[in-house]
Amino acid sequence: MAMEIEGQERIEAPVQKVWEALNDPEVLKQCIPGCQDLEKKSDTEFAATVSLKIGPIKAKFNGAVELTNLNPPHSYTISGEGKGGVAGFAKGGADVSLEEDGPEATILSYTAKADVGGKMAQLGSRLIQSTSKKLAAQFFSDFNECVSGKPAEEAV
Repeated sequence: MAMEIEGQERIEAPVQKVWEALNDPEVLKQCIPGCQDLEKKSDTEFAATVSLKIGPIKAKFNGAVELTNLNPPHSYTISGEGKGGVAGFAKGGADVSLEEDGPEATILSYTAKADVGGKMAQLGSRLIQSTSKKLAAQFFSDFNECVSGKPAEEAV
């Protein structure tokens, strides 16, 4: 079951600061919903453990995250795949781009694709899509707050 999610966040921080945060495992760990562990394996690879509840299914995913198409400090592709045992699998990625919005603000745009299988896919596309959109929005909102030092609502 595949889906696509698009969005934008205006972050009260210069492009370089936002770029550095997008590549910082501690920042990412704080912002990824349900992230229990994120370990940097190389400059472009991470190992992750994430626990999520989707509808009635609670699963712990162990997986890998990779950064590709790096164009510092303007864009990259982040992709990952995780296995959640009997709950199934999740894989996906996002094309992330940064655009200066004056000297002290950045527009972060993303197009994310996700695919799930196993028991989770049986929950129905509407639940999976709404949960995926909610998780993506939560990540970027938390990321905005972490980088700008302001709650996302105030940063807009």
